[in-house]
Amino acid sequence: MELALINTLRKLNRIVALIVGIGLLGMAAFVVADIALRQVHASFGGTEELAGYAMALVSSWGMAYALLELGHIRIDLLRSRTQGILRALFDIFSMIVMTGVIATIAVKCWPVVARAVENGSRANTPLATPLAWVQIPWFAGWIWFATMASLITLAAISLLLRGKASKTETFIGAFAEQDSLK
Repeated sequence: MELALINTLRKLNRIVALIVGIGLLGMAAFVVADIALRQVHASFGGTEELAGYAMALVSSWGMAYALLELGHIRIDLLRSRTQGILRALFDIFSMIVMTGVIATIAVKCWPVVARAVENGSRANTPLATPLAWVQIPWFAGWIWFATMASLITLAAISLLLRGKASKTETFIGAFAEQDSLK
């Protein structure tokens, strides 16, 4: 059951990553076109602002994909010296801590978004972009990441409690470099 959940989450996050990646490629094309226009003394204007917004969105939405693909960096000095249930406990502990941090970030993002919506805040730039347009999807990305981390943590704890600690390695394990060289 837990592994089916993880596989479903991976599929969902691959779709999200594809959408985010297409958006990032579109932004890169926009920047390249603006650079080309500058060669003939023209410009779209606001390229830097829009690229900054794109990076904020890519960062918040891309984190869940990296989590499910085991792409986050983890220092495994102690973990690499353990086996079995102790290794799984290190993994679960790290997921609990990470989930707590991510949930805190998501919660702290909300007042920023609420203030922008309430005040009708706009960027202090020539584009005067309504900040809610950027902050709402940015906030949603953090919520998505917190939800993914919570579900993964709960799945790992469920496996541990049912005596299947070794199965957690495939979706929360930090593979040591020496293991990948074998």
